[in-house]
Amino acid sequence: MQGGSGQGGSAWGFLLPMILIFAIMYFLIFRPQAKKQKQHQAMINALKKGDKIVTAGGIYGTISGIKEKEKTLIVKISDNVKVEMSKSSVARVLGKEDGSS
Repeated sequence: MQGGSGQGGSAWGFLLPMILIFAIMYFLIFRPQAKKQKQHQAMINALKKGDKIVTAGGIYGTISGIKEKEKTLIVKISDNVKVEMSKSSVARVLGKEDGSS
């Protein structure tokens, strides 16, 4: 009879560490990732014409137009070079162009 009660104890002994590992993973991995994604989405929503940006591919440019319907940006890379790209490809906003250059 003692063998039966020992079986139940070992099940909890296995299940409790698994629950703890999942809870630790949630707080160390999933929550920070969701927070980072929320911040990135807020940055994308705040983009406006004239902002200097860096794309995920490392391209520096200035936003010269925004197409809300297509969720794309027109980015001026050089004097006669403009590229249309996805809003989500923006990695960082450097600031507003001052117009002195």
